[in-house]
Amino acid sequence: MENDLFHSRKYIVSGIAIIIILVYILRLFSLQILDQSSQALADSNAQLHQTIYPSRGLIYDRNGELLVVNQPAYEITMIVKEMEETNFDTLGFCKAIQIDVEEFVTRMQNMKDINKNRGYSKHTPQIFIQHLQQEDIAQLQQEKYRYPGVDIRVRTLRNYIYPIASHVLGSVGQVNYSDMEKDEYYAMGDYSGRDGIERTYEKQLRGEKGVEVLMRDARGRIQGKYQDGALDIPAQAGVDVRISIDRATQEVAEQLLKDKIGSIVAIEPKTGEILVMASAPYWDPKELVGKERSTNYQKLADNKHKPLMNRATQAQYAPGSTFKIIQALIGLQEGIITPNTQYTCQGRGSSPIKCTHSHGNLVDVCEGIEQSCNPFFWELFRDLLQQDGYKDKHTLFKKHYENWRNIVTSFGLGSQFENTDVRDQAKGYIPTEEFYNKTYGSRGWKAITIRSLSIGQGEILATPLQLANQVAAIANKGYYITPHFNRHDSMKLDVHNTLVDKKHFDVVHQGMARVMTKGTGRAYNLPKLQICGKTGTVQNPHGEDHALFIAFAPKDDPQIAIAVAIENAGFGSKSACPIATLVMEQYLTGKIERTELFEQMVNTNLIEQEDE
Repeated sequence: MENDLFHSRKYIVSGIAIIIILVYILRLFSLQILDQSSQALADSNAQLHQTIYPSRGLIYDRNGELLVVNQPAYEITMIVKEMEETNFDTLGFCKAIQIDVEEFVTRMQNMKDINKNRGYSKHTPQIFIQHLQQEDIAQLQQEKYRYPGVDIRVRTLRNYIYPIASHVLGSVGQVNYSDMEKDEYYAMGDYSGRDGIERTYEKQLRGEKGVEVLMRDARGRIQGKYQDGALDIPAQAGVDVRISIDRATQEVAEQLLKDKIGSIVAIEPKTGEILVMASAPYWDPKELVGKERSTNYQKLADNKHKPLMNRATQAQYAPGSTFKIIQALIGLQEGIITPNTQYTCQGRGSSPIKCTHSHGNLVDVCEGIEQSCNPFFWELFRDLLQQDGYKDKHTLFKKHYENWRNIVTSFGLGSQFENTDVRDQAKGYIPTEEFYNKTYGSRGWKAITIRSLSIGQGEILATPLQLANQVAAIANKGYYITPHFNRHDSMKLDVHNTLVDKKHFDVVHQGMARVMTKGTGRAYNLPKLQICGKTGTVQNPHGEDHALFIAFAPKDDPQIAIAVAIENAGFGSKSACPIATLVMEQYLTGKIERTELFEQMVNTNLIEQEDE
């Protein structure tokens, strides 16, 4: 009996042992044959995947002239383990790359912080500092043997060839966590376009990264290429971008804006291509390149004149008398006036809006534009809104106001442009019926209540880009193409028709031409250019009035439409008009012949006057 029990236990123990052995065999089979993860882990320990950064795409102007290229840049890497095994000369290293010890300590802490540098290992190269120029690392290159674990890698920096168009071109800077969460392409230490064209066309310009697979030993030291480079993936260079800016004209525009606060926008009417977009104060795009980027950016951010603000797209002004062109077109479209309709002007004795010019008693639409006659446009506005009186609880009056507003907005005013590569646009503002109902009550406002709208004052706001587009639509006799920068066929060209018939524009063109031959712009006319313009003076409660000017040329074949806004400059004819005509002269003729006028405008300092 005991013998049988013994044999039974022997078989059980043997069975258990066999089962255990089988489990181990199956597990080994699974790990070594079926499951490749262990091999992958081994491979990962033996491999170092090093990113190959592509060459960023170049940026050209409309004529194929290079604006932005690439130049060699350098980054310093460190293998902390090798540094720890030697008596590392921290002071000498800091002197070689021109940083202080405090910055060295901070950078080392950030480099070792796995929250900031997720791939940190003391055995592998880690980025210590990036985007250095040749002069920054010249001494280190000569003394590199003194600093074990330190290496210099070549990358690229942007090189902005001309000190212009900073608001248009933008800049390139280091990515943040938000960028990496939105796009898995980016990793810590990568750079991307932060604003302007550099940001808008980031995906085209950046290219595609490559990978170089290196072999390393058990301590992480590089031993050469893995499998002779069989697993390497070459980088793909970024795509070049050609923009609509005319370099020479842009340069002239920015020279004319020197020591001023304001902007200039010029558009090719037939295409909607932006020829010039200048905003002042401005800066040299090179200031936001390299290791001084952060310091220089902070200086710009702290400047009380807000140079980082692109006033061409973000500043909003009452259009002033430049709006009278739209007012005339609405009156013609609605049949309130004809080209021969006359209103009475009593000069400074006019009421409720005085005229700032002395001219004839009876004024038609052409002379009204020529002389910028306030009473003419007030009476036109009043007749438009009050053509049915105030019957039926203001419903007819408000219907006419809404119609007026719809025509105004059809010129691109009061909203952002869509389907465009122009960034950071302010909307401007064309007041709604709801706004006035809330302000005055549903029956508390009449034409006289909002009379300032008749001369482009009051609640109306527009950006210089919108004003340039407005005059482009006028030049085209009733349509505009969405303003844009990209000259490639990838840019969709949206055509927008205004609510004014083509037949009504000729008389307005005639009036704008007379502004330059007989009216407020006559001192700066260039007959050979056939300029059609309109000055504007915008009331400013905080100081001197703002000066505005819009124009297009040539009259019979418009090639450029322009808007100029100069803050605290007084009358539009005083500074905005001569600046605009000089820009147009440069674009249409390729040179400035009025050199004395050019020097005068360049040397006019309005910022100092404002600061006083």
